[in-house]
Amino acid sequence: MNRMRIATILSGLGIIAVAIASVGQFTWLKGDNFWTLPSGYPQPVVPVDNLLNEDKIELGRRLFYDQRFSINGSTSCATCHQQKFAFTDGLPVSVGATGELHPRSAMSLVNVAYASRLTWANPTLSQLEIQATVPMFGEAPIEMGLAGKEREIVDLIRSDPLYRDLFPRAFASESDPYSVLSVVRAIAAFVRTIVSFDSNYDRYIGGDLNVMSGSALRGMDLFNSERIECFHCHGGFNFTDSSTHADAIVEQVGFHNTGLYNINQSGRYPDGNAGLIDETGLARDMGRFKAPTLRNIELTAPYMHDGSIATLEEVIAHYARGGRQIEAGPFRGDGRVSPFKSEFVRGFELNAEETADLIAFLQSLTDHSISNDRKFSTPYIEGNVERDSAN
Repeated sequence: MNRMRIATILSGLGIIAVAIASVGQFTWLKGDNFWTLPSGYPQPVVPVDNLLNEDKIELGRRLFYDQRFSINGSTSCATCHQQKFAFTDGLPVSVGATGELHPRSAMSLVNVAYASRLTWANPTLSQLEIQATVPMFGEAPIEMGLAGKEREIVDLIRSDPLYRDLFPRAFASESDPYSVLSVVRAIAAFVRTIVSFDSNYDRYIGGDLNVMSGSALRGMDLFNSERIECFHCHGGFNFTDSSTHADAIVEQVGFHNTGLYNINQSGRYPDGNAGLIDETGLARDMGRFKAPTLRNIELTAPYMHDGSIATLEEVIAHYARGGRQIEAGPFRGDGRVSPFKSEFVRGFELNAEETADLIAFLQSLTDHSISNDRKFSTPYIEGNVERDSAN
């Protein structure tokens, strides 16, 4: 969704001035317990107008999983961001509440607190509080389908006994905590706490030198080599070049054309899903998408912005070739010779053992605890019945 549509949504909600004014005004909380971080890892950034507290996070968790916040009661945030898939949905492209297929796959929400830019190809969308309005109220495509239902949302949170109790506790300084803005802020607060740094790789970096296999260690060397150049776009503590944190001096932002398409050898990507160019209108931005974090990549198949590559083996083969070749059909073309392709996608050769080593390293980035950590799990059972009560 482009920036004009986002602005229209926010304006319609009456929160654009509040939301936009807070962009760039950040603080962070030293010594708190909202994140469990290994030594040496930075804390996420938190907006000054949405500081965290335990009640707000718990409220956000409940809102995140509550299907009543959709046009037909079938969909919640968790529908497209399922914990077992590292908060993706396991589909090539997501499906909205009305059954509409989206053009892109759901990105993982794990460590999204560190993302300098949100979604696949929006250079201006940098704050979770603003991004959360898009699936809720956007109409192209319809996700949760809540456009025009702002009054129903307020009525629901005022009438539900648990929400009636939690909203004033979460937003104690607000004269009227029962608002759409409070809903958005609570969801963003919960999502901001979904942080993952307990993979075998993290344990190895932390000093457990026996936790990674020899294959994974060889794969790490390959990953960080100039020979295959993975680290250029997937570097740093979060394995992406679009990241920020509380101690960052320079914000990293990166979008790349990986040669996935080159329709009729023109460099073109499929209409309506062409990447950064859909936002900027600049020819040089054709096919440029954000490099997602590789943390938990083992859990987030299928891959690429449109879910068009099924396995990690196929992803590696794509980069080894230096771009994808589509032999026939409307997308026919050889991505290897795209005029817009990134300079880092040059192709390389790997034998079978090296490919297995690289995959072993990527698997070492999986934090298995993220898939069953109860503090990120649904508080409901089937039928929207409470599984546990608020504290």
